[in-house]
Amino acid sequence: MRFGHFFLPGPTDVRDEVLAAQSGPMLPHRGAEFEALFARVQEGMRAVFRTTRPVYVSTSSATGLMEAAVRCAKPGPVLSLVNGAFAERFADVARSCGREVTVLEAKWGDVVPLEQVEAALRSASYSAVTIVHSETSTGALTALPELAALCARYGALSLVDSVTGMAGAPVETDAWGLDFVFTGSQKALALPPGLAFGVTSERYLATVKDAPHRGRYFDVLEFEQYVHKNQTPNTPATPLLYATAVQLDEIARESMEGRWARHAAMMRVTHEWVAATREALGVPLCMQALEGRRSPTVTCVALPLTVRGEDVVRATAERGYVIGGGYGKLKASAFRIGHMGDHTVDGTSACLHAVRDALSSLL
Repeated sequence: MRFGHFFLPGPTDVRDEVLAAQSGPMLPHRGAEFEALFARVQEGMRAVFRTTRPVYVSTSSATGLMEAAVRCAKPGPVLSLVNGAFAERFADVARSCGREVTVLEAKWGDVVPLEQVEAALRSASYSAVTIVHSETSTGALTALPELAALCARYGALSLVDSVTGMAGAPVETDAWGLDFVFTGSQKALALPPGLAFGVTSERYLATVKDAPHRGRYFDVLEFEQYVHKNQTPNTPATPLLYATAVQLDEIARESMEGRWARHAAMMRVTHEWVAATREALGVPLCMQALEGRRSPTVTCVALPLTVRGEDVVRATAERGYVIGGGYGKLKASAFRIGHMGDHTVDGTSACLHAVRDALSSLL
């Protein structure tokens, strides 16, 4: 399948130039050549995360750094904000790390109100709060600056899954005071799967030594020790780092502001398409995420009972485009468009034209 026809909400399309970069030679990962490559990745990633802190590079999916964020946080109970399947996963990961977890739950497509979060933080002492920035299952976007400020006010660490947010939606790691924010390579960064990237605050780092069961592979102190030498604690996926360096050059050329603006434009085109298709086909389509709480990288479209999400995905594939089905409890009742990475407004519009044709054939 050629570039521009793959609109899953991750993994997303990867440019040929980035794929080709993976054919670079193997390097000893404790040598000067690797350290130069890693330093190049560091420079670019700091700009993406908007931070002066080092960016950890993990050869894993983002779930690895999700576990690290909880496992290495200071001891104590965790407050989990749950509004979708991946927010549920974050809470489950916290439980698996032996944490006592309190869940604040919102309807899928909504976000947990700030006043509820503050009431919970006021009523009990929490070590950390788990937050999903862009909920991939619903397309809902959480307000990070306000939540991070609440966490800081009440002495809790903000642990942020920005897997489908980072590089597509604005994230200001330092300015917003995020304590641990992480993402995966295969989403809005438009890289192949296999790497996770994360940043901790100095506040978070100061408490890591108190975490009794950090494990080894995802020990933040190990990441911190090696990143200052432009190395990784364990054997890295060097081909993926070649690809990352090439892609970060393109991201720098576009600028983060330009990238955010392009994602916002793709989101607007998708939202307008939902309204126009509802009117043109007479089908009660609606967006799962509520107005004002929608991610610029993924849109989840709820379907009428007469149409199944998997049928829309199949019929769209017959027209040359790959989109995502519903996720979790929305599997049968929705489909998802991943308008992220290196896609364009024109490309997104072409995909949406194919989806409308597919929908029309199913009515």
